[in-house]
Amino acid sequence: MRAIAQIILWIAEAYLLLGLVCALGFAAIGVKRVLPDAGHFTLGARLIILPAATLLWPVTLYRWRSAP
Repeated sequence: MRAIAQIILWIAEAYLLLGLVCALGFAAIGVKRVLPDAGHFTLGARLIILPAATLLWPVTLYRWRSAP
C-alpha cells in the first residue's frame, strides 16, 4: 500500500514539474502568441496566469501549439 502511495506522489510531482516548466515558458513567450490582441502583459498579469497554466499544462500546450 505504501508503494502505491509513493508511485501516486511521484506521478503528481512529475505532472507538476512538467506543468511548471510549460507554464514558465508560456508566461514568458507563449502568451503573446496565443493572445496577440491583448496588448502588453505586465509581470503581475503573467504571475496571475502562472498557477492555472501549471495545473492545466496539457491544455496550455495545445493552445500554444495551435496558435497561428
